[in-house]
Amino acid sequence: MKRLLPTSTAGSLPKPSWLAEPEKLWSPWKLEGEHLVVGKQDALRLAVDDQRHAGIDIVGDGEQTRQHFVTTFIEHLSGVDFEKRETVRIRNRYDASVPTVVGAVGRPNPVFVADARYLRAQTDQPIKWTLPGPMTMIDTLYDAHYRSREKLAWEFATILNQEARELEAAGVDIIQFDEPAFNVFFEEANDWGIATLEKAAEGLQCETAVHICYGYGIKANTDWKKTLGSEWRQYEQTFPNLQKSKIDIISLECHHSRVPLDLIELIRGKKVMVGAVDVASDTIETADEVADTLRKALQFVDADKLYPSTNCGMAPLSRSVARGKLNALGAGAKIVREELAA
Repeated sequence: MKRLLPTSTAGSLPKPSWLAEPEKLWSPWKLEGEHLVVGKQDALRLAVDDQRHAGIDIVGDGEQTRQHFVTTFIEHLSGVDFEKRETVRIRNRYDASVPTVVGAVGRPNPVFVADARYLRAQTDQPIKWTLPGPMTMIDTLYDAHYRSREKLAWEFATILNQEARELEAAGVDIIQFDEPAFNVFFEEANDWGIATLEKAAEGLQCETAVHICYGYGIKANTDWKKTLGSEWRQYEQTFPNLQKSKIDIISLECHHSRVPLDLIELIRGKKVMVGAVDVASDTIETADEVADTLRKALQFVDADKLYPSTNCGMAPLSRSVARGKLNALGAGAKIVREELAA
């Protein structure tokens, strides 16, 4: 990116109420058939417009064509039975009914490539596409086939790499892998999680990012945060190895969190997507509050490597709140950009 402090979102934005029930994860679609296809495209265009009006530089699809950031990708794979469900503990935080891996996993067809082409056609700005990371994918399933978290992660990494290469060919400028599981399973992340992430990004010429956060602003996550004490130092466990990885951009949660910003020093040299908007609150930040978070982050990351962003996805928020937060992000980055130029 040539622009100083290019802004982006972590991923999801709220869906219009005519497409899915608002402020709810895994909300069922309200449309069917061709009406659903057209409705998703309409929602994607609205998400692009909201970002453009807010001054967001790296545009995403707002994940408007998917119900959930992990399961929608998995739905398109072979070897996973969505009718055969088991209850598992998601990231050691809450129980959920999940599909079962019943055979060798595969990707019969591209999953998001057509949607990415549609996004590319809506804007001349750089575009980013999000994919679930291998470790977070295995944490959202019951494995009755491989019976090895590591083996299944490597299989998913190969599948993700196939998808990522086609997304790049469709014109995507940044491919982001979401790995909130890195903030929980530290030993596995360092033993093989980062290696599977690199496999997912293997051979890509576009920029790559990994998003590691403390989750959507849902009760299970906010309750978990209350148990983490006065300082959230989870990033300390994986950042040293991520700094040595081939991933270009590290995305982290900062604003209104208890993450010590000096942990960013551990990834010095990487581009850093700094979360400057809190997604666990309906309170809309002011531009000055966003600017203040960015100024603090600039103590630990060079200005040409700082990408202002949101802490996480905003799917559970109302559209009006999300738009307000996007506007604050764009305006806050503009303040600091002008200060640096002066």
